Amino acid sequence: MARSTIVTGIDIGTYHVKVVVAECERGARGFPHIVGRGIAESKGLRHGYSTNVRDVARSIKNALAMAEKNSGSAIKRVYLSFGGVGLEGIVSSGSVIISRADLEITDLDAQRALEASEQSIPAPTAINRKVIHAIPLQHVLDGKTVLGRPVGMKGAKLEVKTLFITALEQHLNDLIQATEDAGVEVLDVMAAPLAASLVTLSHAQKVAGCVLTNIGAETVSLVVFENNVPVSLQVFPIGSTDITHDIALGFQIPLEQAENLKRGAGGGGSVPKKKLEEIMTARLSDIFELIETHLKRIDRNGLLPAGIVITGGGSGIETIEDLARAALRLPSRMAVPNLSDSTKGEINNSSWSVAYGLCVWGCSAGDEESMGLKLAKQTRSKMLEWIKQILP
Repeated sequence: MARSTIVTGIDIGTYHVKVVVAECERGARGFPHIVGRGIAESKGLRHGYSTNVRDVARSIKNALAMAEKNSGSAIKRVYLSFGGVGLEGIVSSGSVIISRADLEITDLDAQRALEASEQSIPAPTAINRKVIHAIPLQHVLDGKTVLGRPVGMKGAKLEVKTLFITALEQHLNDLIQATEDAGVEVLDVMAAPLAASLVTLSHAQKVAGCVLTNIGAETVSLVVFENNVPVSLQVFPIGSTDITHDIALGFQIPLEQAENLKRGAGGGGSVPKKKLEEIMTARLSDIFELIETHLKRIDRNGLLPAGIVITGGGSGIETIEDLARAALRLPSRMAVPNLSDSTKGEINNSSWSVAYGLCVWGCSAGDEESMGLKLAKQTRSKMLEWIKQILP
């Protein structure tokens, strides 16, 4: 009989801290079964980074306590997501001369090329940043593009184009410290958009090309996939809270009432519906304009067959799919977590995708050749070694 293992994922958002506890069987395929969840109001955060480590730790502790009660399991070790304005994707290239006399490329040569591409990141761009994921996008051998892995082929010069997903060290240190202060050990850290992609995007979507957009309270993050790998990642300091503020200012009403109007939770008869739609559309248009500008910068605007997939706490706004479709000229849909039948009842919306994606990552369940799980195996040991260095 396969041994079951309990894994925990923590998604620290600006609005909420979400914890998912899942059970997975080693050697079994498929998604892990959720056995408990916890949620608490986030405090001490702004745009995804910590302004007060003690308050963040208290929020994490409250969410963990609820998850422990619901799951009946004591939580000691966790997988942590990192998002917010401190997260950024940087593309860089590097090259090496093949070391063996017979010119056969080894794993060491591939690693040296990866390190060379990291060293090629401009110093002003790399300062105060820590690489948390290194994703090879393209290999070129003696001037010719390599399809697949270069290891085992023969040539004189190997070049690699790499997407480095980086975090501001201070922001990452603070979140790890807050999590440790809440009484649990951080096993590993993953970029939040990548964690969400593990349960919201299908293999076909990632291969064809799509953009996963998370509209949070104070940030909008996006990750672009093509040929089953992420080719770009970006975070913008704007979110659904800005829509709430616009409504409050537009109608001179309290923030609580403005939030209810945004979510369509009643009170709509007290304000002109047309003006409300105009206010919300204006801010959403700003968000989609930022996304369109980014897609133009990487030459993917209007060229992603699987379109835009929208997730996050701010995604539940009516007409958002139509607005995205019109603004980006791409197919548009809301994210629907790809879950097993035994788990579907435990997650009722995509806002839990990051925390659950971390559990999928931690379990190494499902398709082990998928971007996220393959990436996890490549980065885990390096990341853990660095975490131990920065914590007391």
